[in-house]
Amino acid sequence: MHPADRPLDPASVFNAAARLSPHAQVTPVLTARSLDALTGAALHFKAEHLQRSGAFKFRGACNAVFALSEGDAARGVVTHSSGNHGAALALAARLRGIPCHVVVPNGAVEAKVEAIARQGAILHRCAPTIAAREAGCAQVQAGTGATVIHPYTHPDVIAGQGTAALELLTAHPDLDALVVPLGGGGLATGTALAIRALQRDCALYLAEPTGAADGARSLAAGRLDHDFVPDTVCDGLRGALGAINFGHLSAFNAQVLMVDDADTLAAQRLLLQRMKQLVEPSSAIALAAVLTHRETFAGRRVGIVLSGGNVDLAGLAGILRG
Repeated sequence: MHPADRPLDPASVFNAAARLSPHAQVTPVLTARSLDALTGAALHFKAEHLQRSGAFKFRGACNAVFALSEGDAARGVVTHSSGNHGAALALAARLRGIPCHVVVPNGAVEAKVEAIARQGAILHRCAPTIAAREAGCAQVQAGTGATVIHPYTHPDVIAGQGTAALELLTAHPDLDALVVPLGGGGLATGTALAIRALQRDCALYLAEPTGAADGARSLAAGRLDHDFVPDTVCDGLRGALGAINFGHLSAFNAQVLMVDDADTLAAQRLLLQRMKQLVEPSSAIALAAVLTHRETFAGRRVGIVLSGGNVDLAGLAGILRG
């Protein structure tokens, strides 16, 4: 069975955890009393910004790469990415000793593009649209025979992403809710599978930028709505919700919490000031969701996945100024 055709179920997250154990970091869970006081909740931060390649994306990419047969692996892998998934896939491919191609949209954060190249990927530029990214992947695949590892709809990627929540819930089985960022939906879907894997009564909340709220619209309407042009500082959350992810999240009854960019940037500064943790906006949005919806989380034990820390240092002064 081709990896992309494997069933996606709770057992797949356990399988991914076993496959990742020689490669991925078991990231720490951090707490901050001052943020507990500010939100009225007991917060537990899963520090995936300290993961290899600086983001949770390594989990999914590594699981997908090491699930490939020897024949498929020899032809390499290809994906499209504006940053973290590309770097993660390039690192995973380097660990297995196979080629990696990444189609990068024009306008991507240059620090993230440099990180992809630093891991040894072959870069292919394209226009900044989902259609151009998909077309670029298809062209590379046709020319090389490489396996497409989609950043958020590939089943092995989704299962790998779920291992972050699996670790968090295993370490803290008393959590009432988990909050994760929502872009294409890979992390969100993997988290839902992890909750189901442990048969827990734990609510799942998805933090989504107001300027890229196709997930909220799609889940509310009961059908995918990709009629939008993303406008958000959360560059990692500009992708459209995947069909496979939509199906799982709908069935799980996950709730989307929309967050304005200004609140996300304020949360980013708080994490730096109060916890000395530098994370990117696409990560800080999860804390911002809790801060802007205090009534939802007050009195609850809440897990928050800090998804990545690949910040463009050229813009750091602006973050600090607020």
